[in-house]
Amino acid sequence: MLQQKDTLEATRAGFSWDIPEHFNIGTDICDKWADKTPERLALIDVSPDGIATEYSFGDLRDLSNQLAHVLRKHRLDQDRVGVLLPQSMETAVAHIAISKTGCVSLPLFTLFGPEALLHRLRDSGARAVITNAAGVALIAEIRSELPGLELILSVDGASGDALDFLAECAGQSTEFDAVNSLAEDPAILIYTSGTTGNPKGALHAHRVLFGHLPGVEMSHDFLPQPGDRIWTPADWAWIGGLLDVMMPALHHGVPVVACRFKKFTAKAAFDLMRDHGVRNAFLPPTALKMMRLEPEAANWGLKLRSVASGGETLGEELIRWGQDVLGATINEFYGQTECNMIVSSCSVLEPAMPGVMGFAVPGHTVAVIDEDSGDIMTTGDEGGIAVLSPDPVMFLRYWDNPQATAEKFVTGPAGKWLLTGDRGVQLPCGRIRFVGRDDDVISSAGYRIGPAEIEDCLLSHPAVHLAGVVGKPDALRGSVVAAYITLSDGFTASEMLADEIAGHVKARLAAYEYPRVVRFIDDMPMTTTGKIIRGQLREMAKAEAQND
Repeated sequence: MLQQKDTLEATRAGFSWDIPEHFNIGTDICDKWADKTPERLALIDVSPDGIATEYSFGDLRDLSNQLAHVLRKHRLDQDRVGVLLPQSMETAVAHIAISKTGCVSLPLFTLFGPEALLHRLRDSGARAVITNAAGVALIAEIRSELPGLELILSVDGASGDALDFLAECAGQSTEFDAVNSLAEDPAILIYTSGTTGNPKGALHAHRVLFGHLPGVEMSHDFLPQPGDRIWTPADWAWIGGLLDVMMPALHHGVPVVACRFKKFTAKAAFDLMRDHGVRNAFLPPTALKMMRLEPEAANWGLKLRSVASGGETLGEELIRWGQDVLGATINEFYGQTECNMIVSSCSVLEPAMPGVMGFAVPGHTVAVIDEDSGDIMTTGDEGGIAVLSPDPVMFLRYWDNPQATAEKFVTGPAGKWLLTGDRGVQLPCGRIRFVGRDDDVISSAGYRIGPAEIEDCLLSHPAVHLAGVVGKPDALRGSVVAAYITLSDGFTASEMLADEIAGHVKARLAAYEYPRVVRFIDDMPMTTTGKIIRGQLREMAKAEAQND
């Protein structure tokens, strides 16, 4: 746990890893508290119709132990077990129980189509899935292609070949001897969001929870504090929901609000945070942008203690809006499925710097390097963002893909680096400025242009709801900046508006950065985690260039 000092440097100097040889995520985030104060509040489960049910750590311990017995009865041992559920009490219980048995949990997103689900279940060799009625129906479509899937438990009761989750648990003992797992033993297999190619399974050890803690604590201005209560709209099927919020909060005994909106809206998010006393929130940039569009946002009177965001860089306007409406400075953090929460801002230590990621989180060595030689770049020079190995938060390997695992690393004079695939610049102050993915960076007339800053500027125009920026092939310049925009309510696409938006950027950023092409689209291509799929936008730009 981080100890807050007067400065970031002192905080970093006072931190050291203390990871035991044996460690089990399930017992840590549940039984550790249940054995001392079983009545301690762990979870507030808010149903789609707004009914809230509170669960204690004792409740989670008893049901997870019963579920662990069910998994053992079906001879599951070090197997992959899928969890195809929204945020809910049962989802937390499933991950806890899977961990206690020594199996590997496989988080699965409820909005996956049959092909996405099939890829993950088949690639991982999952033998069991814990789901609901909708998941049972979806699995039925692909069941014939999953001969290794032996057990399906449904929280909505038995149907088809799925067994009743609660009925199966009901007859089991609430006592269970959890596996005395090593900290290095596999615990979670979580697939990348797959912006290009098939998603790869990143296999994480139990120690991954320890690895996340400094970044979570830093991005939430030294979580935990008395009265903290946390929520995120990010699904627990993704590393941002599972290991940035749910598991670290329970580790610290901080109550977690679980909510599965039928549809995310700004009003629903504001109501939830007000009604359930949320003091800490992880709000992905897409959610923040949607909430910013709510004209009455300030009327909710929210006073959050901490807000964290990651996935896309934030602009000055969003930072200011967060201070005015949410009552907290949004701390921007950075990471990826394979190596998460390695960079973060912390407003109580250093003021926010809009458009720039934070500092390397204590315990992690992050640098901008030459991706071929592994040499650390000179301050101010662009290179690949990389993390020195070994690191407790770093994945063990890609599932059944040794070649992709090997390609993820490069060795240089300082040691072995994990390559994030992102480009960045180390600033003199120590912060890292995100430039873009390797294939996102636009080369135009000799300039290398990152899309993030332009997208932030575009969002400051009232007509722009979402913006994605890519390079469009150009015979003269190599590429020109092309902006794809979905409009805010009340605005209509026109050449005049396109010129106005382009001029808005030209007046605020460098002349070479303004979009020479502005296109209005109805739907922005996005991953299930809310990141813009610039690859699809590049294909659109390429097709347009071929027809010019």
